[in-house]
Amino acid sequence: MVAGAGVVGLAVARALALHGLETLVLEAESGIGNGISSRNSEVIHAGIYDAAGSLKARLCVAGRKALYPYCDAHGVGHRRCGKLVVAATPGQVELLAAIERGATANGVEGLRRLSGVEARELEPALQGEAALLSTATGIIDSHALMLAYLGDLERAGGGLVLRSPLESAVVRADGFVLRVGGAAPLEIEAGILINAAGLHAQALARRIDGLAPAHIPGSWFAKGNYFSLSGRSPFTRLIYPVPEPGGLGVHLTLDLAGQARFGPDVEWLAAKSPEEIDYAVDPARSALFYAAIRRYWPGLKDEALAPAYSGVRPKVQGPGRPASDFVLQGPEGHGVAGLMNLFGIESPGLTASLAIAAEVAARLGV
Repeated sequence: MVAGAGVVGLAVARALALHGLETLVLEAESGIGNGISSRNSEVIHAGIYDAAGSLKARLCVAGRKALYPYCDAHGVGHRRCGKLVVAATPGQVELLAAIERGATANGVEGLRRLSGVEARELEPALQGEAALLSTATGIIDSHALMLAYLGDLERAGGGLVLRSPLESAVVRADGFVLRVGGAAPLEIEAGILINAAGLHAQALARRIDGLAPAHIPGSWFAKGNYFSLSGRSPFTRLIYPVPEPGGLGVHLTLDLAGQARFGPDVEWLAAKSPEEIDYAVDPARSALFYAAIRRYWPGLKDEALAPAYSGVRPKVQGPGRPASDFVLQGPEGHGVAGLMNLFGIESPGLTASLAIAAEVAARLGV
């Protein structure tokens, strides 16, 4: 049983079904990917930023290497457009060098250091002292990817049940008794339970009778706002500044139609639960966006940005703390056979989804 039909939950369910397990996905919403998976940059990350040896670093690189051929084979819209990480000031050049060293340690291929002049030869509207070119970075139609995962799941005999929240679970010697809500509440027995509930993962874990509370990490929410660009983008690649605490800085991404958007920023929320989150984008935040963007694109015109949408990163550590890793918490961590909790699955979760699914299946011995 998988709780949560986001991109990671569907990828995990697909993997379990392909291993021959009878697999069902429970989703509280009326469609797939209505949470984190529908509110991101739709970027295929190369694996540049994450700490060497971390799960994020390993699974991002492995997931990205699997994702491109998967998209080709399944007709999922994507483009390997590349990106430039820009040092806007002389003081950031050494930070750029450190990013390159970390990426190389992570096994990222297709990297090249560029001078400011070389970067402008690729992207004439760009301003900066230096840049790091990543040719492995791309963009993707995230909803098409989720539909492909769901198709694989169903062809392997698995299924999806919408409007069916997992309200609670009781641990037994032979598995779990699950209480499912919705229009027709019922109880289901399952031998394996995957908690892939995204922003709700900690809350769901607290409703598992038999899981010690000490194994459930804290939960914080970091909102990321996006603004869209009116008119045609002057860039053909993604443009990223050097990272900032809590995120990757206000960067420019493109969709498959070439429309540019900027974000996400980092706005720590006081919300104590996902139900308290306000996803509205405050137009006043555009002032911060204009200032950040003009460090690498001084040609951005006034009134060119419009509020687009926002997403929320599920964090297991709060502001001022070092970036946290993915938490794939299995029986070896909490002692409950057949249970896998997925906590803090933020970016690059989409990129890493196939690798996360393989890791979960391996840890559960399926």
